[in-house]
Order: sequence, then structure tokens, then C-alpha cells
Amino acid sequence: MHFHARAAGLTALFALAVVLTWEVAPQNTRNILEDTAYRFDPTAARAFAYGERHFNAKNRSGYDIERAEYFFNKAADIDPTTPYLYHELARIAFLKGDFETAMVLIDSQIELMGDAAPNSYYVRGLIRGYRGEYANAAKDYEHFLQFHPANWAAINDYAWVLLKADRAQEAVDATLRGLGAFPDNAWLLSTNAAALYEVGHTKDALSQARAAVAAAGRVSENDWLTAYPGNDPQIAKEGVAALRAAARSNMHTIELALASSTVQ
Repeated sequence: MHFHARAAGLTALFALAVVLTWEVAPQNTRNILEDTAYRFDPTAARAFAYGERHFNAKNRSGYDIERAEYFFNKAADIDPTTPYLYHELARIAFLKGDFETAMVLIDSQIELMGDAAPNSYYVRGLIRGYRGEYANAAKDYEHFLQFHPANWAAINDYAWVLLKADRAQEAVDATLRGLGAFPDNAWLLSTNAAALYEVGHTKDALSQARAAVAAAGRVSENDWLTAYPGNDPQIAKEGVAALRAAARSNMHTIELALASSTVQ
């Protein structure tokens, strides 16, 4: 009895030490503290929480996709019904370019939670889009947007697969709805410009493309990380640069097309 009482006291003191040192410790020290705490309390909830900590783009020092996957798999071993578990594993598989595994995982998540986890339809739409399954991807985005009609990122990705499916006018309509709520959104402006160009409204497309270039110039690294929450924060600067370069490229393409049509 005395031994157990002392052990409980030591565990409590250790837990307090983890809290006190966590914010100031270097990341490798934090990982050691994390591993030790997990050995004391190896629960699915703790494993999932650690996985979330390392899969957070806003956590620049702690972001570690391999460590996140490790803890999510630990949670799966303990309790495979943990909410959003396969959703997160699917996102990691997607980021690694393993679309087949990502699809299996997200299908498992949807089977487990269905409409209780509508974000999983968004993720499946993204996976299907990258697999070239544009019609099915569009259906997944449509389903998600029933729950979150004002989610600009989903609207933009929905328009992307519509463009890929040769449904440009629908992409115009979708992005215009999004721009009604987010008129200065660089992503929506760029996609709207591309859609307008595809349906032959070149002058309007150029106007939107120029607005997209201006809006992209105001996008910060934090904005980019908000738009891509699962991506490595170390590449945020490159991501912003790529967004701006794509907007400029679209604008120049449309400018050339308009100049050519004027000459003719």
C-alpha cells in the first residue's frame, strides 16, 4: 500500500514537471518527455492527442508527420474506434502521395462516422481529385458543402475538380458564390479567372486574374498555413511564393490570349 501511494505521488510530480518544462524545452527533450508520459499512461486518447500535436502546421517546432503517424497508429492499436483516427491517417497518407492507402483509410472513417464527420468527405474529394476521379470527387465536395456551404477552401477545390471534369461554367458559378463571401480571396480569384477563361470570357478572366495577383501579394505565411493545415510549416514560405507565381502565370497566359484575339 505504501509503495503504491509513493508511486502515485511520483507520477503526479512527473506530470507536473512535464507541464512546467514543456513550453521551454527543446523539441528533442519534449519528445522524450512525451514518450515517457505515454509509457505511464498508454491510452488511445493520449496517443491521438500527441498525434494531433505533431500534425499541426501552426506548431512550427513540433510538427513531425512521422511522429504524428506513429502515435495515430498507437491509438489505432488500442482503440480503432477513436473518432477521426482514420481521417488523420488518411491525410498523412495523402501528403505522402500514397493515394491508395489514403482512400482505404478515409473510406473506413466514413463507414465508421458517416455524416457525423463531414470533413472526411472533403478529404475523400481531395484524394479522388488527385486520383483523377473528378466526377466522384465533385460529389464528395457537394456532400461536404451541404454541411459547410461557406467553406471557401472546399468551394475552391470543388471548382478545381469541376474544371478538370470539363464543367467550367459550374466552376464559374461555384467560385462566384465563394467570392460573394470572400471577395479578396487569392485562391478563389485565381480559380474563377481560370474558369472564366475556359468559358470564353477572356476580358473578365483577365480582370479576375489581376485581382488574384494583387490578393496573392497580400497572403502571409500564416494565411498559407491556415489554408493548408496539415502541411509542413517549414515550406510555408515556398508555398506562398508558389501561389504568387501561379497567379502571375495565369495572368500572363490570359493577357497573351487576349492580345492574340485582338490582333486577329
